[in-house]
Amino acid sequence: MEWYLKVLTEKYADFEGRARRSEFWYFVLFNILASIVLSIIDGVLGTNGILGGIYSLGVLVPSVAVGARRLHDTGRSGWWQLIALIPLIGPIVLIVFCVQEGSFERNAYGPSPKKNPVA
Repeated sequence: MEWYLKVLTEKYADFEGRARRSEFWYFVLFNILASIVLSIIDGVLGTNGILGGIYSLGVLVPSVAVGARRLHDTGRSGWWQLIALIPLIGPIVLIVFCVQEGSFERNAYGPSPKKNPVA
């Protein structure tokens, strides 16, 4: 939950720097959980997805920002997120990029976000 809140508060629209795998994937996990909970609430209240839609708009910018920082950690530009628009293959390629471990060395996007790299 700490990573999720950090992305929403401290790094809301921060497209520079690098994001560890844990920062990205915990954000994705809690984002999915929040969407499921809001879908259930929308179903119970009969609001036709309004709460989920508002939530999705609210986390759009931080989602793109953390995605860009995650790609920066793997040495890629944040523009690689657009590959997800290619049906079937694009999302799979993007997931593969996001699962890869980032480099421990400084790259064009800044120093490694890992404090203690595992040997």
